[in-house]
Amino acid sequence: MKKIKKKIKKALIKLTYPVSHLKRRVYCPNKWYGNDYAGFYVNPNIINDKSIVYSFGIGEDISFDKAMINNHNCQVFGFDPTPKSINWVKNQNIPSNFNFNDFGIGVTTEDTVFYLPLNEEHVSGSVEKHINVTERRKVKVHMKSFEDITTVLGHQKVDVLKMDIEGSEYDTIAGILASNVIIDQILIEFHDRFFDTKTAKSIKSVNQLKEGGYEIFAVSDSYEEVSFIRKELIAD
Repeated sequence: MKKIKKKIKKALIKLTYPVSHLKRRVYCPNKWYGNDYAGFYVNPNIINDKSIVYSFGIGEDISFDKAMINNHNCQVFGFDPTPKSINWVKNQNIPSNFNFNDFGIGVTTEDTVFYLPLNEEHVSGSVEKHINVTERRKVKVHMKSFEDITTVLGHQKVDVLKMDIEGSEYDTIAGILASNVIIDQILIEFHDRFFDTKTAKSIKSVNQLKEGGYEIFAVSDSYEEVSFIRKELIAD
């Protein structure tokens, strides 16, 4: 049943937007980390117990984060300003290597309006207005720029940066690439389906990452979870 749903979702996305910009461009080892809902492809060969992982967007699922810790004993820093997510994490028996922060990544460091899900049973909100959130339910949350986050945490290198931030990914990429922090792998769930646009918003993001020295090395069946690697790490 899950495979059938994936095929349907994949077909619908291909009909809605072109996906040629989301094809694999370089080849390297890759492995799926996490469950079907919250997972991403990762190159496991360049991760070890000294690695730092940033996981933006936790919701109520840390299967990706646990997989990173279980496989590599690395340090994972999770970020999510969503009230439901913060409460959920507080009630979990989380691994000691998982470090949760109750703020999100933004273009600038500030308190800002955060729109909650249209469906109250859902978890993930967003600072972006899109079809899955409502202006009738909103809260103030704290966001930090990528530069400020790495300064506060004291990191000059991030081995894996994962973003599943419900439509805010497009605006944060420029700040990430402008930083002096070395990032080996960038994993992004693109939410093109949330926006009523003639072209996929992810086209610009992929071009930004390419210009910043990153290429796609793996893509999920739905074309939403896209994994980028720093080109210097790919052997000729």
